[in-house]
Amino acid sequence: MDKNLPEILFGTAHKAEAQRISRLVKSGRLRKLCPRVYTSNLSDDLAVVLRRNLFPVLGGLFPGALVSHRSALEGGPTPGGHIFLTYAYTRKRVLPGITVHLLKGLGPSSTDSPFVNGLFISSQPRALLENLQQSRSADIAAKTSSRTAVEERLDQLCRIKGEDALNGLRDRARAIAHELEFGREYVKLDSLIGAILKTRPSSLLTSATAIARSRGLAYDPARLPILNALLSSLLKHDFPNRPEQTSNTDRIALFAFFESYFSNYIEGTEFGVDEAFDVVFRHRVVANRPQDAHDIVGTFNIANNPIHRSEAPETFAALISQLCACHHTLMEVRPAASPGQFKTESNRAGQTEFVAPELVRGTLHQGYEMCQALEPGFARAVFLMFLILEVHPFTDGNGRVARLMMNAELSHAQQCRVVIPTVFRDDYLAALRALSRGVNPAPLLKTMEFAQQFSALIPLASYREANEMLHKSNAFMESDEARLVIPG
Repeated sequence: MDKNLPEILFGTAHKAEAQRISRLVKSGRLRKLCPRVYTSNLSDDLAVVLRRNLFPVLGGLFPGALVSHRSALEGGPTPGGHIFLTYAYTRKRVLPGITVHLLKGLGPSSTDSPFVNGLFISSQPRALLENLQQSRSADIAAKTSSRTAVEERLDQLCRIKGEDALNGLRDRARAIAHELEFGREYVKLDSLIGAILKTRPSSLLTSATAIARSRGLAYDPARLPILNALLSSLLKHDFPNRPEQTSNTDRIALFAFFESYFSNYIEGTEFGVDEAFDVVFRHRVVANRPQDAHDIVGTFNIANNPIHRSEAPETFAALISQLCACHHTLMEVRPAASPGQFKTESNRAGQTEFVAPELVRGTLHQGYEMCQALEPGFARAVFLMFLILEVHPFTDGNGRVARLMMNAELSHAQQCRVVIPTVFRDDYLAALRALSRGVNPAPLLKTMEFAQQFSALIPLASYREANEMLHKSNAFMESDEARLVIPG
C-alpha cells in the first residue's frame, strides 16, 4: 500500500482530482475497489479491503443513508455479507464480498444517531420496531433478525440495565411508532416486553432466556457454554467406583473432621490441625477467634450429620432449600454474610465476576436441569460443586457449601467423599479457573479424580494414624512448598 495515499479514495466530479485519480490508476498506484471507489492497497483481497472500510465506503456511495433493520440491531453485515440501508429508493448493489440492500423508507429522524461518513444508524427503539416487520425472506438475506433474536436483545437489556430500562425503551418506541408508521410493530413490541416483565402470558415468547425471565427464573446465558462443556465431558467419561470407606460412626466423624479442616483452610481459616481437633472434639474455646472456630465446627456438623451428609436434592426446590440450610449452619455467627440468604450484591474473585444476584436462582435452575442427565455419584457431584462455585450464590462461604454439596451427593451414592488438602489447593483452584475462564473441563476432572483417589486412602482407624499419613503425603504443606503424594 502506498503510504502517501489513503487506503480509500472516492471518485469525484472535480476535474483536477478526477484526472489525478486516473493517472494514479494508470500508473498502478491505485486500483478500482467498486464503482466510484478506489484503493491504494494493491495486495489484499478486495473483499477484505472493503470489509475493513465498509461504513466509510457506504457513506460515500449512499450519503444520508440509514443503517437499519437487522444491520442496526446486529451492528454490521450478516455472516453471509448482506447489509441493509434505508434510503431514497429500493435497489440491490453487489460489491466485493458485500451485498447492499437499499430499502425505500423514511430517512433518519431526530431519534436516530449520526454514524460514519454521512451515514446514520437507527436508534434502538426504531431498530427493534424495524425487526418486527414482516419479512418476505426467511433466509440469511432477510432484512429482519428472527423473533427470537429480538426477544434475546430485550432480555439482555433487562438483564444489564433493569426493568426500568425496558419500560423506557417501550415509551420511546411508542413515541416514534406513529411517525414511522410502525403501529402493528409497536403492538408486537409492547406484547413482548409485557411478557418478559410478567404482565403478559409467557406463551407469547420463543427465546429460552426471555421465557425463563418471564417465569421468574432469569439466568446468565454466558454460563451455559461453560456448564455444557463440563456436562459433555462428564458424560463422555467413566469414573472408577470408589465406595465410601466406612459406616462406622467414629470413622465417619474422623473423615468429616479432616474434610472440614481442609475445606476451611482453603478459604483462609487457618488453624493447626491439632488445635482444630481440640476445637471440634474437645469443644475448646478459642477466645480470640470464635467465628473461625465456628466455621470449622459448622462444616464438621454438616459433614458428620447422619442425614445432611448424604442428602441429595431430588427437585430444584430441594436444591435451593438444601443450599440455604447448609449456608445458614455455616454462617450463623457471621451476620454480615446473611446466613441462609442469597446475595443481594454482585461478588467477584480476582478477574472472575460471578453471576449477578437477580440471575442466581435461574442460573442454578438451568444447571440443575443439566445435572439430571448425569448418573448419581462422582459425575453429578463434580457438576453440582462447579455449578455452585460458578454461580457463587452467597456473599461468603460458597466454596465450603459447594464442597459439602458435592460430598453429600457422593455419600448419597455411597461413594468416597473428597478432601482437598492444603498442598493441593492451587491445583484445585487452577482447574476451576481453566473451566470458568477457558471452558476447559479436563483439568478439573483430572484434579477431582486424583483428590478422590487420595481421599479413599486416608486411614480412619485413629486420628494419629490418619494424621501421620497426611503428613507423609505433604497434605498440610503450602502449594509452593511441595506436591501431594500418595505414600508407597
